[in-house]
Amino acid sequence: MKAYVIDRYQKGGALRLADLPMPDLRDDEVLVEVHAAGVNLLDAKIRSGEFKLILPYRLPLVLGHDVAGVVAKVGPRVRQFKPGDEVYARVDDFRIGSFAEFVPVKEASLAPKPRGLTMEEAASIPLVGLTAWQALVEKAGLKKGEKVFIQAGSGGVGSFAIQLARHLGATVATTTGTTNLALVRRLGAEVVVDYRTQDFEDVLRGYDLVLHSQDDKTLAKSLRVLRRGGRLISISGPPDPQFGRDLRASGLLRLAMRLLSWRVRRKAEQLGVGYGFLFMKPSGSQLREITQLIDAGAIRPVLDRVFPFQSTQEALAYVESGRAKGKVVVTVKAPRP
Repeated sequence: MKAYVIDRYQKGGALRLADLPMPDLRDDEVLVEVHAAGVNLLDAKIRSGEFKLILPYRLPLVLGHDVAGVVAKVGPRVRQFKPGDEVYARVDDFRIGSFAEFVPVKEASLAPKPRGLTMEEAASIPLVGLTAWQALVEKAGLKKGEKVFIQAGSGGVGSFAIQLARHLGATVATTTGTTNLALVRRLGAEVVVDYRTQDFEDVLRGYDLVLHSQDDKTLAKSLRVLRRGGRLISISGPPDPQFGRDLRASGLLRLAMRLLSWRVRRKAEQLGVGYGFLFMKPSGSQLREITQLIDAGAIRPVLDRVFPFQSTQEALAYVESGRAKGKVVVTVKAPRP
């Protein structure tokens, strides 16, 4: 099969188009023929080696975490899917590789594709949708009437999280650039801060929750917009001790995570707020919940650009540039006319 691989960790390194053998299929996995693959900043961070201590992949490595496609084959323990089913998923850690013609996915990580979406639209959902769900619903327990600050509202996670938070009944504030103000308002943000002309710390006060996705300077300011008892969930670090326990990391790595997050956890404690780190997990059951919201019209995909498979390198560079509004997707198998 054709696949795009990296041969070594390198920031901005080239993807190499390779002919690879078909992936081995484990008993609890489904082999998916990839029709479309979402492109995420996580792919660029793995390519640069940022996660090699947490996720020690063997090289060469096929990148790609989001997939929408058709079931080609199922393992002997698979019961929910059969060949020909249209599916989507955030593929599993250590089995990533949707920048390819086929990818194996655990049955538990897979869900039926929303019927009203194209393959490209479906491929844009899993990683950002599950990140928003696990942050707002699973970890924070966001409630109706609460105020949530979602950073970078026009980005992949932000554009999904705004819609989910509004569906949950929260009041949403966000940051974005001047050209995207109307977009985030359409998605459901009620308080919009233009980061080019305003400092969100001058505008926001007394928030119940912050979904943090930016740098350390923004993290420090975000803690200060929370009310006492509020909580901040970061998807960009630093990792906290609980993440080390969940990962079952070595003692040395857990100590490193404790030290990396010590300063922010201490500041949060001084302010009387909570700090938590989230590294999202694949989940077919949560994707089914998300599918219901999509089918009901509560959430819609926000697609910026769709690239052909042969332009996967350019698609990843575009995502890494930070200019994307919503999600970027690669079409691996074009639909029949």
